[in-house]
Amino acid sequence: MAASENIGDLLGRLVETKIVPVIRTSTATTAEQAVDALAEAGFDVFEITMTIAEAPALIESLAARAGVLIGAGTVTSAEDAERCLAAGARFLVSPCVVPEVVAPCHAAGVPVLLGAMTPTEVLAARAAGADAVKIFPVSSAGGPAHVRALRSIFPGVPLVPTGGIRAEQVLEYLDAGAAFIGMGGRLVDERLVMAGRTGEITALGRSLRAALGLRAG
Repeated sequence: MAASENIGDLLGRLVETKIVPVIRTSTATTAEQAVDALAEAGFDVFEITMTIAEAPALIESLAARAGVLIGAGTVTSAEDAERCLAAGARFLVSPCVVPEVVAPCHAAGVPVLLGAMTPTEVLAARAAGADAVKIFPVSSAGGPAHVRALRSIFPGVPLVPTGGIRAEQVLEYLDAGAAFIGMGGRLVDERLVMAGRTGEITALGRSLRAALGLRAG
């Protein structure tokens, strides 16, 4: 991590990117191909989930790329948090409230997002030290309306909806008060990767970035 970076800087970069692709594929090879396809569209921030075999090794490989910010997702233990941080992850995401992942992240100057769905869980995530709260799975919790409702009672909490978000909903989620958005299978379709159709992923990525006024590759 650059000496000038801290938790606030890194969280700010996540907010600026507006959409963080969540890479959850069956193999590291298809994950890297998906990252390449989205990098071509202009994305430079990616979440690599621990459900991918040998995820820390993949994080280490991707984190070595110039100008790329790599985070780890589906982190559910302090041990996994330490492994991801050692590999070069610069933000960590858990699908639930796992207080023990916070300390190693903050010791490394890295922001951590804990997952929640209800107001009680949002409060618990913040009490545990979460820098932002992942609202997951948001599509089954009520979509943008759920984010807007949570935002009304937690106006100072960065909320990050993830799970089942469709491309045409991105602006609606941001308008509802999302700090930024995590997009998984609706953006990173492994079937397209395996079929050699990564150009379709790149095209979708470009259209999303253009719609948000972001530089597209």
